[in-house]
Amino acid sequence: MPIDRSYIRVKAMLVIPNADGSRHLVSVNAPTTENPSGFHRLIGGSVELGETHREAIVREVDEELGARIVDLEHLGMVENIFRFNGEVGHEIVALYSGTLDPEPAEEGGTLTESDGSVVPVVWRPFDDQSLVVPLYPAGVNDWIRSSPEVVARHADTRQ
Repeated sequence: MPIDRSYIRVKAMLVIPNADGSRHLVSVNAPTTENPSGFHRLIGGSVELGETHREAIVREVDEELGARIVDLEHLGMVENIFRFNGEVGHEIVALYSGTLDPEPAEEGGTLTESDGSVVPVVWRPFDDQSLVVPLYPAGVNDWIRSSPEVVARHADTRQ
């Protein structure tokens, strides 16, 4: 079933650094009209009616990855206006950071979407300027690159 993009959606997404703080976990998504090479997206999803964005990210990570979030920290809000196969979308994203228990494998990891489809996950470098595959929501790119202290704090708690 296609997603109704006729209204602003509220989402919660998680920046998940690896143990040394050099990479973070993202889902690998299929090509679109705007991104013929596909795109990467932070882990997370829509906030459901009656739940907080904090409750939503905990639920989404459990549903998609079967994991628990450790040291969950709210980082801020990001507004994302975009096109997906020519259709305009608009979302407000509550951005969090934290680590996962258990942590996904270095390679071959997957997540399960709400429709039952299985999507690969990969560890994307924080220093991603040379990658051609974009990261969404786009508003997180500058934030992630300008906030290494948050990444370092979460990586330090696991060493």
